[in-house]
Amino acid sequence: MKWNAELYDEKHAFVFKYGENLLELLDAKPGEHILDLGCGTGYLTQQIHELGAKVKGTDSSPEMIRQARVNYPDVDFAVEDATSFTTKEQYDAVFSNAVLHWIKNTDAMMDSVYKSLKPRGRFVAEMGGKGNVQKLIEATKQVLRNHGYAKQAETQVWYFPSVAEYATKLEAHGFRVTFAAHFDRKTPLQDGDQGVSKWIMMFAPLYLAGVPEELKKQMLAEVTALLEPHYNEGGQWYADYKRLRFVAVKEI
Repeated sequence: MKWNAELYDEKHAFVFKYGENLLELLDAKPGEHILDLGCGTGYLTQQIHELGAKVKGTDSSPEMIRQARVNYPDVDFAVEDATSFTTKEQYDAVFSNAVLHWIKNTDAMMDSVYKSLKPRGRFVAEMGGKGNVQKLIEATKQVLRNHGYAKQAETQVWYFPSVAEYATKLEAHGFRVTFAAHFDRKTPLQDGDQGVSKWIMMFAPLYLAGVPEELKKQMLAEVTALLEPHYNEGGQWYADYKRLRFVAVKEI
C-alpha cells in the first residue's frame, strides 16, 4: 500500500498525536538506544529524540521516510520491514504506535523485535484492538455486497486482536507481558460528513480496489449515510476506535 505522507500529516495527525501519551509508558531515558518501529512521518521519533535517547525511526514506506527526513533532519530514519529487520547494536526498547495492526505476519515481526532487544529490553506499543472501527468495517462491507463486490467485502485490511490473543503470541516469542489494556477511544474525524470517505481513502483503499471512480463516490456516500447515526454527534463525527496497548519485556 502506497501512502500519501503529506495528506497523512495534514489531515490525519490524530494518529501520532494520540500516541504522545504512549511515550509516558515508554519512559525513555537519556542515552537509551530506541527503535521507533513504523515511525510514519517521524513526529513521535522526534519526541523520543528530544528526551535524549539515541533513536532510529523505521518504516516500510519510502514515502513516509522521505517525509520524516524532511520534517526532522537531525533524526536517523531508514526504510525497513518490521518482519525482517536486523541490527548489530541491540535496543533498550522498541516503540510502536498505530502500526502493528497492519502487520499480518506477527510471528516474524515479534521474532525480529525480540532479537533486536537487549536482555530485559522492553517492547512498548499501541495498536488497533478487537472491535476497532467495527461499525465502519460492517457498513463498508454491506455497501460493497449491495453493489456486487463480494470479493472486496472479504478483504482483511487489518489484524485487530484481543488482549488475550496478542499476549499469548508475545509470550510464545519469549516476552513477559507486564502491562496490557484494551479500551474505547472515539476518535474525531475532520471535515464533517466527508470525514468517513477521507478516512477510508487514506487507510482502507483496498476495499474499493477495482471500483470505478464515480461508483466509488456513490458507495462512500452510502457508507457515510449508514454510519451517520453512530458517528455524527451534533456535527462532529467520531470513529469507533478501540485500542490495544501493552508493555512486554524480553526474558533472558
